[in-house]
Amino acid sequence: MRLLTDQDVYKITVEQLKKWGHDAITAKELGMQQAADRDLLKKTIETNRLLITRDKDFGALVFLEESLNTGVILLRVTPITVEDVHRELYRLFQEHTEEELKHLFCVVEPHRHRIRRL
Repeated sequence: MRLLTDQDVYKITVEQLKKWGHDAITAKELGMQQAADRDLLKKTIETNRLLITRDKDFGALVFLEESLNTGVILLRVTPITVEDVHRELYRLFQEHTEEELKHLFCVVEPHRHRIRRL
């Protein structure tokens, strides 16, 4: 999957995504570590990627602004729960295609994930 990770995503998560074979690029690699949320969503759309973040504010943006509708995966993770969240994220990727995820807002937390259609 083609992924763009927000600056708040743990480095260990980005490394895990790459180990799983995903094309994961960070906001920092794009020089967007200080970018506004709207700009990061626009870049996600422009580059045909899914956004992975820990920032809950993206939920309001993708549901309230139609032009920013793109797939977002919100990680509800702490250093203590990172391995459980990684397992659940892996399960999400096994159950859904990249094309499906582009139309969903997903919340991934330890031992479960929730999905809402955009």
